[in-house]
Amino acid sequence: MSQDCSRSSATQWGNAWVTLCVALALHVADETMTDFLSYWNPLVHSIRERLPFAPLPTFSFPLWLGGLVFAVMVLAYLSRFAYRGVKWMKIVSYFVAVVMLFNGIQHLVASVYMQRAAPGVYSSPLLVAAAAYLLVSVRRYWRPPSSQRSGA
Repeated sequence: MSQDCSRSSATQWGNAWVTLCVALALHVADETMTDFLSYWNPLVHSIRERLPFAPLPTFSFPLWLGGLVFAVMVLAYLSRFAYRGVKWMKIVSYFVAVVMLFNGIQHLVASVYMQRAAPGVYSSPLLVAAAAYLLVSVRRYWRPPSSQRSGA
């Protein structure tokens, strides 16, 4: 891979990482404004009645919001490593992208199932798109050009 291609791909990977961070921050705001915890905590209690050992937490608003804000800040800090093309960020990027993809899809599926807008659903398409963009960008960075794959 040429250095220009590598630098360009790392920039795209970093941009994709930042895009996901922004999408997650908007998703947290969406969940906050649509009272996600009034949906989540009763759901957890209902699940625990059927499955007492289910490891699902309930949250107070300050703990929940504080944890999510902290998570977004840590993820934003990690963007510097994506821009540099640091190898361990490949695994972190795949993990975070898959979790966010699942999170966004889960909000959409819940809305269809409940036949009403679930908390956080408005930002979910953006979260899904940003996660897909990150998956494509990290793969593009770590995948050698076709000329190198074919041995030419």
